[in-house]
Amino acid sequence: MAYTPRLKQEYKDRVIAALKEEFGYKNVMQVPKLEKIVLSRGVGAAVSDKKLVDYAVEELTKVTGQKAVATISKKDVASFKLRKGMPIGAKVTLRGERMYEFLDRLITSSLPRVRDFNGIKATGFDGRGNYNLGVTEQIIFPEIDIDKVNKISGLDITFVTSAKTDKEAKSLLAELGLPFKKN
Repeated sequence: MAYTPRLKQEYKDRVIAALKEEFGYKNVMQVPKLEKIVLSRGVGAAVSDKKLVDYAVEELTKVTGQKAVATISKKDVASFKLRKGMPIGAKVTLRGERMYEFLDRLITSSLPRVRDFNGIKATGFDGRGNYNLGVTEQIIFPEIDIDKVNKISGLDITFVTSAKTDKEAKSLLAELGLPFKKN
């Protein structure tokens, strides 16, 4: 038998039924689903030190289990001493089983390690059913060794769903286990 991640199985068994009941969907295909998770990290100091982008790519690769890529600048900005084509960040896009595995690790082991954590803000929705979450320190991930970190920096996590509205997307992410703050 093939391996399926815990959250993917939970989505099939429980979340679809809960969302169908809540929003009155007639068909299973109408139920919103998580399409991808994108982790991105800008490295502003990379203009002067090219090695910082390599560290960022390496850390994102460790956290996600999938090779991250360096992002390059699209235009020149003289005030930042930035040239077109210079590497200035790192990103990785997770889909399928790796996406569910990462989400499971984020919910169960990484978010509880945030200092004074009492839930994530529910204001990060973009109006089209996608959610953005900012993490201030990359050391909340157990895969990163604190002794090998040269500079503590944050990263952005974007959850892309097939939901049409923010309310549907919030219900989907809450059912999957993201701990939203109570009002």
